[in-house]
Amino acid sequence: MSERFFLYDDTVTTKTRFVSFMGENDRHDLAIVYSDRHYGKALVLDVQRNKFAIIGQDDLDEPGYLEYAYGIDEKAAEELRSFLYETL
Repeated sequence: MSERFFLYDDTVTTKTRFVSFMGENDRHDLAIVYSDRHYGKALVLDVQRNKFAIIGQDDLDEPGYLEYAYGIDEKAAEELRSFLYETL
């Protein structure tokens, strides 16, 4: 067996927020992980849909980004976007 080649192998301290909220259209169960790893962006895990994305304010301004990243419709994405604007 050949030797494993690591691109990186770091351990970092994180702050994680678990939050669940019900919007007008959908329930959102999230784990939001903050660290210095992603240039000021947060790792946002959608626990219900088993999807995640690295998100910053610039990504929230990108049309269709949340819909694509989480496989959700426009209404659910707008609820999530509104929450993340307040949170991130």
